[in-house]
Amino acid sequence: MNVPAFNELLDFSGQSVVVTGAAQGIGAAIALRFAEAGARVLIHYRSGEKEALRLALSIRKDGGEASTMAAELSDAGDVRKLMARAVTDYGAIDVLVNNAGSFPNAAFLDMTYAEWSEMLRSNLDSAFLCSQAAARHMKSAGSGAIVNIASIAASSPGPEHSHYNSAKAAVVMLTRSAAQELGAYGIRVNAVSPGAVGRPGIEDQWPEGVERWQKRAPLQRLGQPEDVADACLFLASPAARWVSGHNLVVDGGIMAASIY
Repeated sequence: MNVPAFNELLDFSGQSVVVTGAAQGIGAAIALRFAEAGARVLIHYRSGEKEALRLALSIRKDGGEASTMAAELSDAGDVRKLMARAVTDYGAIDVLVNNAGSFPNAAFLDMTYAEWSEMLRSNLDSAFLCSQAAARHMKSAGSGAIVNIASIAASSPGPEHSHYNSAKAAVVMLTRSAAQELGAYGIRVNAVSPGAVGRPGIEDQWPEGVERWQKRAPLQRLGQPEDVADACLFLASPAARWVSGHNLVVDGGIMAASIY
């Protein structure tokens, strides 16, 4: 394998990237970052059509290429259509970022089976179906990169999130399992596990949590969506060409903080 030049390490010019759950927040930051790196981006959304269209317009105004598509990611037929759209629009799927998911609270003893199932559907089933569908296209091309958005909750469970903690732990193992099987086709599969990431209003909604996080985290701040986006960019890039099956923790050092 030829070693890429330094200026090619984060260059996605001409590549096709699918980002799920990309209408806002972390997903939007990921889509924007790849577009800035030259990629042609398919922005998936479930309900945020206005936000997705606004993001695509912003990318195009800056000289990039972007399109949007709604899909229900727990529906295998919808997922196949989403991936086919990327191939139709851009000729291939070079990168898939599985960002779509949900994050509701539910106490363990009060949680319904429907709540449990919905969490796995939105976080785990979607990642499996999208990865499988994209990998079939990538296999034909002989290369590709998949990045799954997991969470530090996969290894450090938060209270009233047993369904979320379990789903994200499964996403990490899905990442490692897929990497094991897909490497023979030149497909790399990795995960990013973010810590607490800032969003509008979080200081008002969770003031004690924000204060506690900032005091305990070695880097003393919440993450920003771009922190997660840049990790995805790295893992999908030639700079990480010999990295597969890895779960990259992006958390400001909170998992390294002393428990004493």
